[in-house]
Amino acid sequence: MPLTATDLPEGADDAMELSWAVAVCDDYDDATPRLVLTIEEIGNPGAGLVAHLNPDHARRLRGAIHDALREIGEPAGR
Repeated sequence: MPLTATDLPEGADDAMELSWAVAVCDDYDDATPRLVLTIEEIGNPGAGLVAHLNPDHARRLRGAIHDALREIGEPAGR
């Protein structure tokens, strides 16, 4: 889901329009499935960052998002 200029808060001069995606990949030498998080600047495809997360790292990211939502008073979701 892309983050466009209308999604960015005023005064966030360093914020960028980004697109992100999450996928599952098992195309590794050990054939162990991992979650792949890709973040790219809109208009600059193929030049983004790709994180290959094992289950523990994926859970840490999920926990960090959960905690951040709770900290700003938002429900953590499902």
